[in-house]
Amino acid sequence: MKDFILKQESLTRDKRIYLAAKAYAKENRFLSWFHLLIVIVCVIGSYLILFFNSNIIILFSFSFLLSLLLVRFFVIYHDFVHKAILQNSRTSTFIFTCFGLFILAPISIWQRSHNHHHQNNSRLDSPGIGSFPVMTKNDYVNSTRTKRYSYLSARHSFTILFGYLFTFILGMCLRSLFYNYRKHGDSLVALIVHGVLGWVIFNYAGIGSFILAFLMPALISSCIGSYLFYAQHNYPGVVLYLRGTWSHYRAAIESSSYIKMNPVMEWFTGNIGYHHIHHLNAAIPFYNLPKVYKAIPELRIDHDSTLHPFDVWRCLRLKVWDQSLNKMVGLRDFQLK
Repeated sequence: MKDFILKQESLTRDKRIYLAAKAYAKENRFLSWFHLLIVIVCVIGSYLILFFNSNIIILFSFSFLLSLLLVRFFVIYHDFVHKAILQNSRTSTFIFTCFGLFILAPISIWQRSHNHHHQNNSRLDSPGIGSFPVMTKNDYVNSTRTKRYSYLSARHSFTILFGYLFTFILGMCLRSLFYNYRKHGDSLVALIVHGVLGWVIFNYAGIGSFILAFLMPALISSCIGSYLFYAQHNYPGVVLYLRGTWSHYRAAIESSSYIKMNPVMEWFTGNIGYHHIHHLNAAIPFYNLPKVYKAIPELRIDHDSTLHPFDVWRCLRLKVWDQSLNKMVGLRDFQLK
């Protein structure tokens, strides 16, 4: 009886928190357009400087700035695909469709894989579609060497560092074409558009512009995006669930991180560090996430991570789920027999 009462109290609390957060799942149309147009103007301005300036310090500075701006643009695009902002607009649909092709994350595959991720985040019995795979310690120990190598490769720091190749070109585009080329034809379009843009810049603007205006922003923004996506669900303290114990609320609060950032990085990452709130309700626009965090005390959890190098290392070292300890551990935490 006591357990039943505690469970009912927990359900009541969870529902109360969810309803309180739902009040912020309302778009300010003017604000959405304002944020989108600002980032578009900044991106275009950065490209103009990169193509028409010759000062090497300015060029490297704006190449890095452009990388961060593309991260922000992607988060706004991500909210559009979640139907949190700028729906029922041909103009916004055109803009985001073009951006999805440009960034190698076309709408069809991003929407399918990301929706699956939201519906199955932290479930050990679910295919790792749209997220980094997680294997239990027992399964890892009893796997073949080939399967271990494949699994560790997917979670390797090198894979995240070169997310441009592994996450976007291979993971998003080529894999979706192999999976269903008829359903994900826009992945082929994305690869063609990306390749043609790179070829045009290389041939008509030169190798310097190709590196600073095309390759470097793609590498840096993809690396940041890949790491954020990894660290949002692979951090010390994350909780994973087997069949029958999973719930949407628990997957949001206990299995999605809050990455504490300074105001500048919060702006460039579109507040995606408040990821536990985003998973609680994906319809909350990115500009409302900090408001939810401040308004609802139960969501002010201790931050699970930061972008400090030590915290980055703590996240990257995690490899398998140890069911006996109920936590993620690194390979050095146990010895294979």
